[in-house]
Amino acid sequence: MADKLNEGRVAIVTGAGQGIGRAHALALAADGAKVVVNDFDGDAARAVAAEIVAAGGAAVAGVADVADWDGGAALIDTAVTEFGGLDILVNNAGFVRDRMLVAMSEDEWDAVIRVHLKGHFVTLHHAAAYWRGQSKAGNQPTARIINTSSGAGLFGSVGQGNYVAAKAGISALTIQAAAELGNYGITANAIAPSARTQMTMGAGEAMAAQMAAPADGSFDAMDPANISPLVVWLGSPESSSVSGRVFEVEGGRITVVDGWQRSAEQDKGSRWAPSELGTVVEEILAKAPRPVPVYGAR
Repeated sequence: MADKLNEGRVAIVTGAGQGIGRAHALALAADGAKVVVNDFDGDAARAVAAEIVAAGGAAVAGVADVADWDGGAALIDTAVTEFGGLDILVNNAGFVRDRMLVAMSEDEWDAVIRVHLKGHFVTLHHAAAYWRGQSKAGNQPTARIINTSSGAGLFGSVGQGNYVAAKAGISALTIQAAAELGNYGITANAIAPSARTQMTMGAGEAMAAQMAAPADGSFDAMDPANISPLVVWLGSPESSSVSGRVFEVEGGRITVVDGWQRSAEQDKGSRWAPSELGTVVEEILAKAPRPVPVYGAR
């Protein structure tokens, strides 16, 4: 049997009561980690923690609203109190409130931005503060943050403007965290997973059909458990050289996704006249890579 990469390490997984988060919690526990299973639904969190314990692992439930400042702090305290420390933070919690921009309410916008983007920041902040304290005390961490973006956040998705903005923000926040926290022994990376979850199965008949498990028993590319091996590896000491990166994960495919980069340009060396810019913009766009189409766009 291969050595376990995370033997004895302590992990928090948010939104782990079902779906991808549950798969992460189970996979980390199977790899030797002690897991704080977080979910806003306490019964779901306790059920997953019990499942891990029944399989011989170590887990406790951490029932908290990850976007609540005190709740996020309490979640980190749970890991330290129950297991003596914290090594891995997997930010996964979220939900959707899909609507076209012209029909979206303020509450629908605020709710999604809050749970995804603020929920990532709150737990990241409190975990990083704990690790910085450890580093300054001479106990250099081998700490890992794994955030959850989305293909929607990378490329856009019609009818999901709030979710798109939140997930795009998470990708940028990950890059920022990697730059700011590296001196404390912390890496930060993000995944953009595609798998069968409650959110995707509720996104319409076409999406549900695409996500359904194959009836013939062949490889189930949409199984949420396919996403977790990369999370397990990113959470391990072995991933120390990887930080500030975003990976798309679907089935057996892992893709590095590059963010905003400068490409084609023209420099006049002085101020442009508006009348000159039609030709200039056409020329630099002709040299630039074509953007990935927005999901659902015609």
